[in-house]
Amino acid sequence: MTGLASAGGWGLLAGSALLLGALFGYLARVPSGVVAAVMAFGSGVLLSAVSFELIAEAHEIGGLLPTSLGALVGALIYTGANLALARHGARHRKRSGSQQPSEPEQPGSGTAIALGALLDGVPESIVIGISLLGGGGVGVTTVAAVFISNVPEGLSSASGMRRAGRGRGYVFGMWGGIAVISGVAAATGYGLLGGVSGEVLAAITALAAGAMLAMIADTMIPEAFESAHMWIGVITVVGFLTAFGISRLEQ
Repeated sequence: MTGLASAGGWGLLAGSALLLGALFGYLARVPSGVVAAVMAFGSGVLLSAVSFELIAEAHEIGGLLPTSLGALVGALIYTGANLALARHGARHRKRSGSQQPSEPEQPGSGTAIALGALLDGVPESIVIGISLLGGGGVGVTTVAAVFISNVPEGLSSASGMRRAGRGRGYVFGMWGGIAVISGVAAATGYGLLGGVSGEVLAAITALAAGAMLAMIADTMIPEAFESAHMWIGVITVVGFLTAFGISRLEQ
């Protein structure tokens, strides 16, 4: 299998967890406390991957300045795009309660939510493709972290979409499409960045990491805190240590 196809396959695998989570969230009546706890776990997993895999690797390749600038730019880009989408109804796209607006309440919110979900998923997929550069195998920790965290993201968001009256076609079509786009984004990351310098690669890796950190703080932790605030710290740490343990085993 070529590197491009391999990157696309791993990205698709990680993205498919969104659809898996959406199936549980839409078809099953998952208690809000369980959704929040799983979201807290997923937040911890991603925080660990960003810290020990992405930021650390970017620093090793390119140094402190490209890493810091890339992460800050990534956070600013994500936040700016997220603010724009929030004005059109995508602010609570990962909330499992009744926070999401329905289409009659806010026309165009369905499109905004889909674009917001795409905004959340693309940086994760790009770093999966980047992890294959250099001739080595895929970053198992990165793929595992994205997969594990995508399940609660899809679960919580689909639960909120059901409450907002969105149909199965919209929910599963959206998450299925984003899973496919995740594969394309991973392949694109691999195909376009293979020949860049270490500093550029570090900056792009850090940019994706900064966007992911902003996403965790803005869309995942609020959902976790609302129903599991007494235990969110412990659950998040368990997720963090789980991803850290996977990274140590990989070595």
